[in-house]
Amino acid sequence: MPTEFTPLASFGGGLLIGLGAVLLMLGLGRIFGATGILSGAVFAQDREEMDWRIVLIAGMVLAPGLIFAVTGTMPALTVPISPAMIVVGGVIVGLGASLGSGCTSGHGVCGLARLSVRSLIAVPTFMATAAITVFLIRHVFGG
Repeated sequence: MPTEFTPLASFGGGLLIGLGAVLLMLGLGRIFGATGILSGAVFAQDREEMDWRIVLIAGMVLAPGLIFAVTGTMPALTVPISPAMIVVGGVIVGLGASLGSGCTSGHGVCGLARLSVRSLIAVPTFMATAAITVFLIRHVFGG
């Protein structure tokens, strides 16, 4: 299963994620961790706390529509697994984010920038686990 090499789009996406993280920190003093933002929207302490989270989630969901409005084409999306496996993967990621006290975006983008010791341990753990998983799926199990 080859992976498409998209350095410019990836660089641009990384810049936008970084800009979003900086603006959220400067504007609200909050960390841009997607899992924490989602769980905080579901279990919000007050209306103001929920509002900014809902707006941010809506932006993430509506972004492909904005890309379509600007370019006239939707981003290509190929998902080679069943919807059931997507749900299983989502549950596993959610559990991992809870056990790891944050998700990859929170630790990788914001935690490392703040020199968080927890993130300095979590991010290499995420990367090693991803590398092992890809190796097992592609070379051991033949996926």
